[in-house]
Amino acid sequence: MIVQIKGNVKFPITLDPTVWIFDDRKKSFNEVFHPEITEDKTDEAEDELKRKSLRFDREVYQQKLNPPVNKSLHRKEKERIFTDSFMMPIKPFIHTSEPDSSVEEAVLITDDGSITLSADRFAEGLLLFSKDGKPLKEGGPVHLYFKDKGENQQPITGIKEIFFQ
Repeated sequence: MIVQIKGNVKFPITLDPTVWIFDDRKKSFNEVFHPEITEDKTDEAEDELKRKSLRFDREVYQQKLNPPVNKSLHRKEKERIFTDSFMMPIKPFIHTSEPDSSVEEAVLITDDGSITLSADRFAEGLLLFSKDGKPLKEGGPVHLYFKDKGENQQPITGIKEIFFQ
């Protein structure tokens, strides 16, 4: 359940999509492909969160308790994790691996062979790592989507390795 980035890069890295569920950079599938729907929900959720936050602050400060050290997930976020599908932009990981300036192509090694994309095009991709609150086991660990192709595109599945050349 890992994906390796290697080839003509300064720092080969190994990605573990199972821990991305706790990453703040993740986006829900609907946020990416249906932003108009999620805006309404986030406004309602933010209003609810503000009300709860004010109540919590009153209770905590009245009792003079110290705030928690670690940021914990609120109930709505926990529910989302178990029901939504999530994607992660690939660009931060490419930046971390520091491909050489001569890199022009990204070769994706999949269960069905290899697929070659331009490095710039690949950097625009989003990796689906969770569907309906579960890690991708079939055709996983990640599926590659492109925002400009829409939600009905045929993703690249079964990616095991990303090789820059």
